Amino acid sequence: TLAKPFLKVVASLIIFHLSGATKKGTEKQTTSETQKSVQCGTWTKHAEGGIFTSPNYPSKYPPDRECIYIIEAAPRQCIELYFDEKYSIEPSWECKFDHIEVRDGPFGFSPIIGRFCGQQNPPVIKSSGRFLWIKFFADGELESMGFSARYNFTPE
Repeated sequence: TLAKPFLKVVASLIIFHLSGATKKGTEKQTTSETQKSVQCGTWTKHAEGGIFTSPNYPSKYPPDRECIYIIEAAPRQCIELYFDEKYSIEPSWECKFDHIEVRDGPFGFSPIIGRFCGQQNPPVIKSSGRFLWIKFFADGELESMGFSARYNFTPE
């Protein structure tokens, strides 16, 4: 009589373990899928400044992209970011679809400077410290030319 409840426990543990393994498998899959759509972006700290662009610029950027660019200046320096006039990102109300988001710091939760889209290139952006976090996001439809941005460093 003790064997039956014991077997039930063992059987439910095996089932629980198998469903857990399956869940882990799908979690892994989603991470590799999200990484697949990322394929772009950089962490950059070239002392003399530099340039970065949306994928394929000045041709149309591909759909379903999320690129994170982090710019790091030397201590006691700030960053100036300039977007080229040849600029086009799918326009939408509040830039809910394709957009560039710029934050004042190294993180996706740093204070937001602005969210940009449309045909008008963003104004010159200045960081308050030594980092800028920039996200370029493209949804599944309506691609455009994208952007080219250059940055340089200034004393704080």
